[in-house]
Amino acid sequence: MTAPRDWLARLPGGAARFESIAAQVAADWGLVVGPRIAAGRYSYVAPAGPDAILKIIPVEDDDADHIADALRFWDGDGAVRLLRHDPTWRALLVERAVPGTEAAQAPEGEALAAAIDVGKRIWRAPDAPHPYRSVRDWVRRWLPPDERHPLVPAARRTFEAMDLRTDTLVHADFHHHNLLRHGDRWVAIDPKPIVGEPEFDVPAFLWNPLGTTSTRARTERRIRAFADAGLDAERIRRWAIVRGVCDGLPLHPGEDETTRPQLRIMRELL
Repeated sequence: MTAPRDWLARLPGGAARFESIAAQVAADWGLVVGPRIAAGRYSYVAPAGPDAILKIIPVEDDDADHIADALRFWDGDGAVRLLRHDPTWRALLVERAVPGTEAAQAPEGEALAAAIDVGKRIWRAPDAPHPYRSVRDWVRRWLPPDERHPLVPAARRTFEAMDLRTDTLVHADFHHHNLLRHGDRWVAIDPKPIVGEPEFDVPAFLWNPLGTTSTRARTERRIRAFADAGLDAERIRRWAIVRGVCDGLPLHPGEDETTRPQLRIMRELL
């Protein structure tokens, strides 16, 4: 499920399509919207005054279909607060995290503590009934065919041997770059919410932040910290194996297994 960095520009209509939608929503809601924030990779993101962010989600990113439902459920406890939502335009106005520093810029211990704190607040049973897809559906969608890469069969065997849980709302894109400092606390942004189990969220944290190289010692230290906080270390490892190929494939031109942290960590844990 990897995507090129210019994914948004490659969609029909390109960036101009989302600039037009943002302008229409801003007019409807009485917002003054600033220039697009470059860090928004899978959606159009721009400041809407000093206290809010406008986010336009492409219809092509259906993993984010229920982001508004999740943010409304969390209601500012562990995640940015949803201020307004237009499902027709797939537009969200969310609370702006200030200063908005990513956990990627924090020391390792602080970033790990932030992730554990945020996780404990957002990993909760959703209200019933709920609209979220299950982790089973997620894996069935993103697990590549066995011939795609030699590691895929191992991931498939691991997944098929697991007794799945679907009782907890999880973020599904839980890593340093989606954890922001907000005042004296940390909050999550940009969930791709599904129902599963907390251990499913941890692998994305293991292979981040971008620009760093994982080691077996770092991976095991992080797993141990989440286990000390109440999660199951063995299930974290199993999900890292499954998600290793789901998140690490396909390889783009010029990439190989050594350039994909998901695949490197998966091989470490096999």
